[in-house]
Amino acid sequence: MQAKSLLLVGGTLLAATSSALASGFQVGLSGQKNNGMGATGTGLYLDQAAQFYNPGSFVFVQGNGIQGGFNVAIPRISFRAEGGGSQENLQNKNVFPFNGYAGFGKDNKWKLGLGVYTPFGSELHYAQGWTGRYALTDINLRSVYAQATASVAITPQVGVGVGLVMLAYGDVDLQRDIPVQSQAGGAPFHAQLTGKAEHKFGLNAGVMFKPSEKLSVGLSYRSAINAHVNGGDVTLSNTPASVAGLFTAKNFDVTLPLPDVYSFGIGVRPNDKLTIAFDANLVGWSRYRTLDFTYSGGVLGGATSSTSKRQYEDALAFRAGAQYKVTDNFTVRAGTFYDFSTVRNGFVTPETPDADRIGATAGFTYTFGQRFGIDGSFLFEDFMKRSQSQSDLVSLGTTDRVAGTYKTTISVPGVGLFVKF
Repeated sequence: MQAKSLLLVGGTLLAATSSALASGFQVGLSGQKNNGMGATGTGLYLDQAAQFYNPGSFVFVQGNGIQGGFNVAIPRISFRAEGGGSQENLQNKNVFPFNGYAGFGKDNKWKLGLGVYTPFGSELHYAQGWTGRYALTDINLRSVYAQATASVAITPQVGVGVGLVMLAYGDVDLQRDIPVQSQAGGAPFHAQLTGKAEHKFGLNAGVMFKPSEKLSVGLSYRSAINAHVNGGDVTLSNTPASVAGLFTAKNFDVTLPLPDVYSFGIGVRPNDKLTIAFDANLVGWSRYRTLDFTYSGGVLGGATSSTSKRQYEDALAFRAGAQYKVTDNFTVRAGTFYDFSTVRNGFVTPETPDADRIGATAGFTYTFGQRFGIDGSFLFEDFMKRSQSQSDLVSLGTTDRVAGTYKTTISVPGVGLFVKF
């Protein structure tokens, strides 16, 4: 057995962290009203969630308030190996992203706010013995971001805002089988990597231009964050006697480059009841070229590091949505979006079988008097089929992945509550 086989235990597993943070499970769940409108928000100021979508628009949100909500992300992923065979399905686990915001200040003058949200996370479990078990068997990824925001109106038509963003909490648990013959009749040789991310800081900035009450235009920028896991644990189980003692690494260190995001949005209000929104996002994934690990101990020939190819591409997304105020207390929403894949052909992993995808959304708000209300949303995301052959993997040097065809859908219902004061 070559040293590379064991070193790539880490390289393949923690690639799942970054892949899950890329596009496959990044479904934009940072505001319930926005979710219902196709995840638009750069050119709008619907509620306190404007702190996330465009800090420059936050100053135009009317009134002070507190709000919170959660979603249930329900992924469904199937796989069919190259050359045919039966379809293999994930033993999916639901994920529960949440968001909460508080904002206060003087309308159209200045606003201060605090927010917390979970933009990234996934939990996937493949069946024992599945075709890609040497790439992945399980992933459980969690992250919580916090943001402090200040927004001011330079003129009645122009607002600017800045948010200090912190990766407040993150942890990862990733597992795979290792292609080494186990003891006769025994469980497979298995690797598990667990670790917690260090606190890291970033920036969320935006500007809003509102030439009239019927039109608003926004720009925002969310900076990249390098998520760093230092001293993560490496655990091997069911180790065959043939390799016992040859793998001495107990800890690992890795930096995962998370992308920056540039957004442009337009909000149009033809009348007091109807609002229409359009957004375009550019996600800067091209900075993610390789995934590099260092280990606290050696593997076989004394190697203490590994490199796994990623070669991601920048990705565009286009979004559109609308809301209509049916009565003074009841508003309905709908939207759609199209996201382009960040992952090149031949680089697809089972952790995030990324592909171009189209989505549809719906939502509502019902208010109880002037201060209290409930938001509901639903998002459905349909990924195009994504295939790669073994010859593709060999030619690109990405044989730590598996050849075959993936098909993914994600359903995301959500609910939120708010109070104004």
